[in-house]
Amino acid sequence: MNLRANRVGEQMKKELSEIIGRKIKDPRIGFVTVTDVQVTGDLQQATVYLTVLGDHKQRENTLNALEKAKGFIRSEVGHRIRLRKTPELSFAIDESIEYGNRIETLLKEINPDK
Repeated sequence: MNLRANRVGEQMKKELSEIIGRKIKDPRIGFVTVTDVQVTGDLQQATVYLTVLGDHKQRENTLNALEKAKGFIRSEVGHRIRLRKTPELSFAIDESIEYGNRIETLLKEINPDK
């Protein structure tokens, strides 16, 4: 990923956090944190990585609600960020925090003194 794609990804991360947190009123969307946005080098596609507080069902409901609101979200991003073409959005759950917690738990089981 080039420098411009990184900058666009960081700006999109800020704007998406704002849009999802304040603009979308869907009750299926729980407590969502945008952890990362990966934009392709040609700025045509963006993958939005999210963490959702709750169980598997809550995550699934949140992803479904975001997929349904994808057009609105994309248009809001387009208004806030001046690009010739707004990237196509796809949403994915970020499993890295759970993975890190699992590793920490295993390490504590191996060495309970620390």
